[in-house]
Amino acid sequence: MISLLLLNGGVGSRFEAGGPKQFVTINGVPILVYALKAADAVASITQIVLNFPNGHEETVRNVVRDYAISTPITYVPAGATRQESGAALLAAATNDLVVIHESARPLVQSRDFETLIASEHANVGFMHEIPFTVAPVDPATHRVTGSLERSRLRNVQLPQKFAAADLRRGYEYAQGADLVYTEDATMCADAGAEVFFIEGSEYNIKVTTPGDMNIASLIVSGRAGGNE
Repeated sequence: MISLLLLNGGVGSRFEAGGPKQFVTINGVPILVYALKAADAVASITQIVLNFPNGHEETVRNVVRDYAISTPITYVPAGATRQESGAALLAAATNDLVVIHESARPLVQSRDFETLIASEHANVGFMHEIPFTVAPVDPATHRVTGSLERSRLRNVQLPQKFAAADLRRGYEYAQGADLVYTEDATMCADAGAEVFFIEGSEYNIKVTTPGDMNIASLIVSGRAGGNE
């Protein structure tokens, strides 16, 4: 049995929507609903732990009710940072294995969760090959400081699966070392856990800007028409 930790506490500061972007619609459906519906169809996900931005608990509960999500949901207030939010979600999980995802990645499908859960590895996430060259730089001086081997780099995506105990140790490590991570696979690896990856998809984008919303809308429309 799996607990899904669904990060949903962002306030949409970069989205320019006048409020949390998870309530903005893609083809008439709130962004939040896509991940909820995908998870709701996976039998091994027996709990969804869902957070909410300050002042928006009722809105989130109404979305869950309106779209008839049947998996039991535990509601948790969002933390001040993504890392704090993840730790709070984990504290409310009732299963020994957890999957972490974020509502800002609405293109996740049930089969993605199922593939992740079926992996032999306890700690594993989707990552995608980087199709362009990246370089380490000094932002202050604008100096290029070296080179990186692209074949050894991956774009970190969600969802990710963890043994709850390993993820908990990851958060404890980050807090103890006063480090801030923007995702959990590298955090857990730095904390000493073995973490693996599954090849991800170019369609697994994060909706951060209005332009991302337009791309997501096109992909959703393509799926409806059987074009993916």
